[in-house]
Amino acid sequence: MRDLPPDAMPASDVQGRARGARGGHADAAEVTDVLPALAAPSAARGRSSARTTASHARGAPSAAGDPADDRAPADLPYGMPGKPLARGPFLWGLTAALGVLTAWGLAQALVSSRSVIVLIVVAAFLAVGLNPVVEMLQRRGMSRRWAISVVFLGVIMLFALFGLAIVPPVGQETSDFLSAVPEYVESLSANPTIRQLDEDYKILANLQAYVTSGGLGTAVAGGILGAGAVVLNAFFSGFTLLVLTLYFLGSLPTIKEYLLLLVPASRRPRTRAIGDEILDGIGGYVAGNVLISVIAGGLSWLFLTVAGARYALALALVIAVMDLIPLVGATVGAVLVSAVGFLQSWPLGIACVIFFVVYQQVENYVIYPRVMSRSVDVAPAVSVIAALFGGALLGAVGALLAIPVAAAVALIVREVVLPRQARL
Repeated sequence: MRDLPPDAMPASDVQGRARGARGGHADAAEVTDVLPALAAPSAARGRSSARTTASHARGAPSAAGDPADDRAPADLPYGMPGKPLARGPFLWGLTAALGVLTAWGLAQALVSSRSVIVLIVVAAFLAVGLNPVVEMLQRRGMSRRWAISVVFLGVIMLFALFGLAIVPPVGQETSDFLSAVPEYVESLSANPTIRQLDEDYKILANLQAYVTSGGLGTAVAGGILGAGAVVLNAFFSGFTLLVLTLYFLGSLPTIKEYLLLLVPASRRPRTRAIGDEILDGIGGYVAGNVLISVIAGGLSWLFLTVAGARYALALALVIAVMDLIPLVGATVGAVLVSAVGFLQSWPLGIACVIFFVVYQQVENYVIYPRVMSRSVDVAPAVSVIAALFGGALLGAVGALLAIPVAAAVALIVREVVLPRQARL
């Protein structure tokens, strides 16, 4: 028997291993037949891994989120997925429509809450205007809480004085008018022209039928309810305004510090200085405007008392309140008071017209420039334009707020925008 090389294997071992290999192939075939569902995914995963590896080797992006998913068609019975909706026109249009609806909803919410926004703005404006008085009392040794209480009590007394001066004359005039209605009817009946019109068109008969049918009572009741609703709404708005002003006045330093925290730390000193100057300008404007109104009301009361007008105090308060509105307030107040003067007597009405024309010239060219020279620095043309825009947007409240807002914008432009433009 020949000697075998060291790596040679006996024939018996070779045959045994061949039988084992055939047995192993048979076992694998049985397993494959039993578990066909597991064999295909394994092959698919193998092919997917191979393609992913090849894709990475070529520098292609990752297949995560790719519409061409690396799965075999056998795993996707409904076909390969299409492009994602993020790039399609449908999702873009849906997003744009939702954005438009959201903006429209916010606009409707702002319009619906316009009255509340106006109350908040006016309360903040009054708080800023009353703050210099509070700080003046603080400098004289009074705590801020007591200073706010004193100032707020003075504001309430002014409101009460205005109500006491206006309500009794209005009530008395209404009562006198109702008492004089029968005399007016008799005078109309005795007038030849009215008698002829009544004979032609049956005016008095139709009026009597309207009164007795209950239509007049329904109209009067509706008018009374409407007037009561207006008065109640005005009372509620005034009370809300006072409460908001009190809260703003008490927390004004805290609000200022909180708003400064929203500014970068490197810009806080400059922002604080500009903000303090703006607040001082608004406070000076409010104080100056109130002082001018007090002067107008005081001189009007003195003139009306000397001229013998009835309800001189109420008419003077009307002048003072209307004078708070820039540009047109003084003129409107003068027209109203002059009309009341003409109703009392022609000489009194003519005297009222002469007095208010002369006084408005003095106020416009003497009093107003001297009082406002230390509070706001706004060109006359800018003041007129700002008042017109403010009145168009928010009515009398907008006209009242327009001038200090214009002064604040002018200050920001002068201190921020112009230096930045100069450095470019």
